[in-house]
Amino acid sequence: MVTDNGAAAAAALIALGLKACTAYSRDDLARRLQTAAARLSDPSIHVVVVGEFKKGKSSLVNGLVGATVCAVDDDIATALPTYIRYGEQASANLVFGAGEAETRREPIALADIRGYVTDADPATSGTRSSPTAVEVLLPRSMLKPGLVIVDTPGLGGLGSRHAAASLAATSLADAVIFVTDASQEITAAEFDFLKRARDMCPTVVCVVTKRDFYPAWRRITQLDTDHVAGLGTIPVIAVSSVLRAQAVSANDRDLNAESGFADLVSFVTAQVTGSAVATIVSDVAAEVEAVAGQLTAEFHAERAALADPEAAQRVAEDLSAAKRRAEALKESAARWSTTLGDGIADLTADIDFDLRARIRQVLSESDSFLDSSDPADTWSEMQPWLESRVSAEVVTNYTLLRDRAVELSQVVGEHFRQAAGDVYQAVSVYDPTPRLESSQASVKASAGLDLEKMTARKQAMVLLKGSYGGILMFTLLGGMVGLSLTAVAIPIGLLMGRAGLRDERKRQLASRQTQAKNAVRKYCDEVSFVMGKDSRDTLRRIQRELRDHYSQRATELQRSTTQALTAAKEAANRTESDRASRTRDVDAEIARLTTLSDRARGMRAAVGQAQP
Repeated sequence: MVTDNGAAAAAALIALGLKACTAYSRDDLARRLQTAAARLSDPSIHVVVVGEFKKGKSSLVNGLVGATVCAVDDDIATALPTYIRYGEQASANLVFGAGEAETRREPIALADIRGYVTDADPATSGTRSSPTAVEVLLPRSMLKPGLVIVDTPGLGGLGSRHAAASLAATSLADAVIFVTDASQEITAAEFDFLKRARDMCPTVVCVVTKRDFYPAWRRITQLDTDHVAGLGTIPVIAVSSVLRAQAVSANDRDLNAESGFADLVSFVTAQVTGSAVATIVSDVAAEVEAVAGQLTAEFHAERAALADPEAAQRVAEDLSAAKRRAEALKESAARWSTTLGDGIADLTADIDFDLRARIRQVLSESDSFLDSSDPADTWSEMQPWLESRVSAEVVTNYTLLRDRAVELSQVVGEHFRQAAGDVYQAVSVYDPTPRLESSQASVKASAGLDLEKMTARKQAMVLLKGSYGGILMFTLLGGMVGLSLTAVAIPIGLLMGRAGLRDERKRQLASRQTQAKNAVRKYCDEVSFVMGKDSRDTLRRIQRELRDHYSQRATELQRSTTQALTAAKEAANRTESDRASRTRDVDAEIARLTTLSDRARGMRAAVGQAQP
């Protein structure tokens, strides 16, 4: 675990690196370190709390932060996610918008949080738009390193829409707290969700709540431990939120230990926060080491020219070749740039095809179901199935995008390193959960449907209409030939009326099935349109991020080689006395930069040894 002292040491290291950049007039390298410093000061380590409805998620979150910020009710479930992060003063905001650029916040009172995050009597009625989340800021030391705890809506089963949104959130989380309770061992649906969450996020802990309420909690905890053993290293911790609340109120350490929260807090601070901060510290040290290496290389080239004036020409030729390679890295024909452009084009096509194929499969299954049923009877089951199934397919498609984008960024980085030996920086992908929720909230599968069956009155009217027509026809026919066919006309007319009623029922059933199929297609088309656009926007943003990142690295290398070439040429024209004086100065600069580089390398090594 990296403590606050480790983060402070990294900040001090960056400060030294920035001084070096200022001393050598390298504002480009200074911007690189400033970016690393910003990430160190605001790491945003997300821990997502997921689980089925009424398993005690909100109580668990309240217990973690030691404050009642999430609504807890026996009959009301959480409907909006709640983000709890550090703030100097306790406050709350409504978060609107589905994307980083679109996000806006409106302050609300802490006492009003419950009305927004629960299903009962939402306080958002009458507002211009619905919030996508609630943000709570608390002055808690556990949150200060950048920890963000996310209380999510209940899953409602693996195939539910909330489950799909929760899976999307876990794909970008630093850790997942999966919540079940001691009423029974983990169910098959919970195990399946836990397995998928484990595949998306490497750090997962299973928490068994309500141990104070169920006497057999130890046996249930052991059964859950046995169940999740096959998924890798997933610790199982049993807790009591009631005891935790009493311990916090009384400041009782023994009661806090009995509640089980001490182990959970230790896991979050050590395995989650500590590990995430350690990664950031290691990345910061790598950036400082890379910057020091570029600055040192300039002085080494000048030192070589000063030491051997006759070899200055050869040094200049080598630097000229290096300069040309750096310039080539900035051209559109560079291998890394070609790989990026082709990779994004291929990935866009593959993601679009994958989404279309998944939606086509959903449409095929829904058509088969509707052909064999009456939507008037089955639509109440069909609609939630459709929404949850489409959600699951969209999340799977997004996961493919994320994995393929990371693979592409690694290939691009490797191609750049082969040409320049630069440091790779991971690509970032935005959380799709708000977009997933907003795209499905904007259209309803049942919009404009009229699936009502014929009422008894309408059926009687259809029967009467058919019977009357048959009776009238045969009565008129008898009158034309001089015979009385009334006795025959009545039963025949009734038969024709029944046949007409049967045909009308078939026609209306076919009409309802057609309406339902059209509604399914309209819903799927709308979701595909929104998510397809979002996927293309995400890929374009990734392309710009990678392009700008490696273009900046290429510019830095070009400037370093240009300055080194200039210094080497000047060294060749110096007098012997000037060379001796300048050599001493250069040696001193190399020693200072080497010390900085060694310090950064040592920090990386220390972080690596501290990691489990």
